[in-house]
Amino acid sequence: MVQKKYGVYSVLAAIAIQLILGIAYIWSVFQTGVADSIFDGNHAAANLTFSLLLLTMTIGSAIGGKLAIKFSTRAVVFAGGVITSIGFFSASFVTSNVPWLLWLTYGVIGGAGMGFTYSTTIACAQKWYPHKKGFVTGIIISALGFGGVVFTPVLELLISAFGGVGVGETRAFLVLSAISLVVCVSGSFFMRNPPSGYMEGAATNTSKGTPILAPIERSPREMLKTPKFYLLTITFLLACMGGQMMIGFAIPIASEKGLAEIAVVGGMAILMFNSVGRIIWGLISDKLGRYNTIIILLLGIATLSLFVNLAVSYWIFVLLGLIGFFYGGLLTNFPSLTADLFGAKNMAANYGFVLLGFGAGAIIQSQIAGYYMNIVREYDNIDLIFPAFVIASLCAVVGIVMMFILKSLHKKALKKV
Repeated sequence: MVQKKYGVYSVLAAIAIQLILGIAYIWSVFQTGVADSIFDGNHAAANLTFSLLLLTMTIGSAIGGKLAIKFSTRAVVFAGGVITSIGFFSASFVTSNVPWLLWLTYGVIGGAGMGFTYSTTIACAQKWYPHKKGFVTGIIISALGFGGVVFTPVLELLISAFGGVGVGETRAFLVLSAISLVVCVSGSFFMRNPPSGYMEGAATNTSKGTPILAPIERSPREMLKTPKFYLLTITFLLACMGGQMMIGFAIPIASEKGLAEIAVVGGMAILMFNSVGRIIWGLISDKLGRYNTIIILLLGIATLSLFVNLAVSYWIFVLLGLIGFFYGGLLTNFPSLTADLFGAKNMAANYGFVLLGFGAGAIIQSQIAGYYMNIVREYDNIDLIFPAFVIASLCAVVGIVMMFILKSLHKKALKKV
């Protein structure tokens, strides 16, 4: 009974912390103002801040996961909260004279701090509920999406109060710094791993009750020697392309389509779809299996991405919302599949390495989408962004192929057991 209580505390703390990490997914609120005031209108350069945050978040997750094994989840989450706060605080002083400092402060330092807390909180919760990995992971990561819903209107008000678009963004970073420090540091004291032996004998199921190879625990070093790791990581890179484009450019795209007045509300709706998708697809994957679920999600993104340019009026939000719904499911299932393949013991560190694919995808998609958005602005024609969506769709299709290969390798491994 005592153990269950600690498990509940850990999950609740993880939810609160992930809610704060949701700040990472509301960059579209800052995009236009930061591009104009700091990067002289260069959207690709401004969006690189967002991409660097995601990239260093993945690197921070790998480092934080290894440190959590050596020290404790509590200590790593505490440190992550402090580092994130320092990054956002420093970002508030950046000006157009030294624009690259925003990449360093908000992007690199802020992202590294977030990485320390991201995979460690997910891994801790999974260890308490090994039979319900998909559902528990979905609930926790959904908080990441709901964080965007909560903070989007708050930051819009702050930006307006601090001088409006192009002025208030950097000042709003000060508020984010304070919130990150209080919530992450406070939440860290409630995080603890289950006692030794708690997970022994816990079976994890895929579709139709088929046991997977989870009992074989892999250290990061051992995992990096397997082809499964590279297939999983590259698939993650390809999978995130379409979703990240929509998250990062949802508001600018809506504005270019003449919906500037309600673009923020639409952006919040997309984040809401994204958050709900994390819970629903996590629950579905516990029944249908991670592989089948991820294939369905990639197929959805590959198809819908091709219709974004055709959407008119409010239908653009419906379409982007559906893409966000599928993308949310991907973010839930990759950490669960990582634990399924390589075990729960080193999941925080292992998933940190898998997240490198996510980070690399963030950098690639930001430059692709930013490049085409600059063309859109130059010729005042939103249809010119269509090639970016075609690229995202093709990446999802290749990801489907790679997921089938990974599934085949896994079945062969099962036959040898």
